[in-house]
Amino acid sequence: MANQSPVRDTASSATFVDELHLIPRWSVAAAVFAFVGMQYFFWEVIPNHHHPIGLRLYFAISWSLLAALYMLMIGYITRDTPRRGMTTWQWVVICVVLPTGIGAVLYFLLRQPLISLCPACGTHVESEYHFCPQCAYQVSAACGRCYRSVSITDLYCVYCGHDLASDNRPARLHAFSD
Repeated sequence: MANQSPVRDTASSATFVDELHLIPRWSVAAAVFAFVGMQYFFWEVIPNHHHPIGLRLYFAISWSLLAALYMLMIGYITRDTPRRGMTTWQWVVICVVLPTGIGAVLYFLLRQPLISLCPACGTHVESEYHFCPQCAYQVSAACGRCYRSVSITDLYCVYCGHDLASDNRPARLHAFSD
């Protein structure tokens, strides 16, 4: 039992690669354009002021990467806000208007949880809910006693110690049955 590796519920937790797929192509193109534009600005537009080449190289690359990252963040936010039931244009304006990436930081601090649909009635259900608020259908695995999240491979609840196998119909399996 101690040698078993913990298994994550991959249906409810998105991976970093899944999140990267949200970035639209126009945002990637804008990031490339911003990177090249900043390189042009640092090497061609700004006159040579006898600064050490290492310092010029550092500033050119760092500012170019920041500009490209900013474009990628705006693209990610345009795709992530509808998944969370938030207003896209409002967050894009906040990210563009607030300087130095403060808008993107605010977005990640204030964003809502993911929203999914109940398979029984089609109601929007937040990802942290275990039961649909309209039809009481169990949408994620939960302990039968304390109703906190459990993994479908757990034998006991990690919060209250409840024996999950002793439930009439194991609560951890309600969401995964036919």
